[in-house]
Amino acid sequence: MEYTHCTRNFLPGAHVNAENLKQGQQVALQVLPAANQPLAMVCVLKDALKTAWYAPSVHEGWRRWRAWYRQACENGLAPLMRFARNLRRDLRGILASAYFPMHASLLEGVNNRIKVIKRMAYGYRDNAYSFLKIKAAFPGKAR
Repeated sequence: MEYTHCTRNFLPGAHVNAENLKQGQQVALQVLPAANQPLAMVCVLKDALKTAWYAPSVHEGWRRWRAWYRQACENGLAPLMRFARNLRRDLRGILASAYFPMHASLLEGVNNRIKVIKRMAYGYRDNAYSFLKIKAAFPGKAR
């Protein structure tokens, strides 16, 4: 297995930039996954799970997910196996990201825009007009 990609981000969910670390921390970041086999395996599986999450199609996502799930269950780490089983319940939503590639920053922007429209319409009693303003703010794709 290749662990080099993992040296930039060795903790699942943590966003560590090796460039922003002090010299001693950079060395520890490179040595830790190599010295700890379970941590290295989790790191590799984290990157593999990302590829399944951002798959270009549902079919490709399903193929990547099966490979990831098989690796997660075969390595013998009880917490990782439990995580894989729990994540399997959300597989439909994970694979739906191929159809609907939304992310938190996009949703936050939509929510903020709606809040601004609501503030501007404060005091009006016509809800239908407010909904028309929201629909006008998000025209969607032309069909």
